[in-house]
Amino acid sequence: MTATGDIRQIVLVRRPVGAPVAEDFALVRAPMPMPGPGEILVKMRVGSCDPAIRGFLDDRPSYLPPVALGAPINGMSLGEVVASNNLAWPVGALLRAFATWSDHYVIGADAMGLEMVEAAPGVPLQHYMGALGPVGLTAWVGLFEIGKAAAGETVVVSAAAGATGSTVVQLAKAAGCRVIGLAGGPHKAAIVRDLGADIAIDYKAVPDLAAAVRAAAPDGVDVYFDNVGGETLDAMLPLMRLHGRVAVCGMVSQYNDADHPPGLKNLWQLVVNRLTMRGFITYDHLPVLGEAQAMLDRLLAEGKLTPLENVREGFEKLPEAFIDLMNGRTTGKTLVLV
Repeated sequence: MTATGDIRQIVLVRRPVGAPVAEDFALVRAPMPMPGPGEILVKMRVGSCDPAIRGFLDDRPSYLPPVALGAPINGMSLGEVVASNNLAWPVGALLRAFATWSDHYVIGADAMGLEMVEAAPGVPLQHYMGALGPVGLTAWVGLFEIGKAAAGETVVVSAAAGATGSTVVQLAKAAGCRVIGLAGGPHKAAIVRDLGADIAIDYKAVPDLAAAVRAAAPDGVDVYFDNVGGETLDAMLPLMRLHGRVAVCGMVSQYNDADHPPGLKNLWQLVVNRLTMRGFITYDHLPVLGEAQAMLDRLLAEGKLTPLENVREGFEKLPEAFIDLMNGRTTGKTLVLV
């Protein structure tokens, strides 16, 4: 392919107030970028929508700098190398990396999350951005590296019908854990049960979430995989067993209202039950990602891992897909095929 012409980008034109809306984004054209020494030009094949992106849209510190007004949105993508000045990344190679919402982008070998993708025959490419990609790796790291989940233990997963949560449910079951999934609405709860959870709790249908979890786990919870934060995290803390572990993956309940985070009343339980509560970023754990990828690939081949995805087609669909995600209208991993 000859790297000429314009590219398309999704840029931030105003900072969202609350949940993002279409007017916060714009589709623009820009000159085709050219790779410098050691760099590669990548064509986006699959774009990823993740709740963490919402944090980058506010003008406040996060684990990455905020997106500047007029600049393309940052996010993970799977792409194909179309021009290369790096022998390690030849033309035609497939890769994952943290890049921008651009249909072509230039990155160096130091790009965050940069990995070669060896797609297996017959496996849809989008799986490598979902359960076989960053989603699956995040689920594995949180459950096993941070949560130290072991066979026979009780694991509770919030947002269990979401991208990461649905994968955690399946990984925990494959490891011999008892799994309780929390999800909003009967449809999502049914999905969680279908994925193998021992119990699925529709938090919208119970008057007291803590009481519902206590009834499902009368002996307490060993590992809580937290995707939600806020009131759900506060409700879970008194339900943990001695030396329980809380893996803090995300706090989607407050991404749309970061200025008014809910207070936690039950932090004393960290002392009472000698709990470990730790936040994590997947790519801080590079030494274990090979082991994680091998387990994900094996479970898919054995039919023990079902990627849960909602997929749209067309680069221009990225904002729409992200808006639906941040309004709770999606299940599984939200992806856009380009």
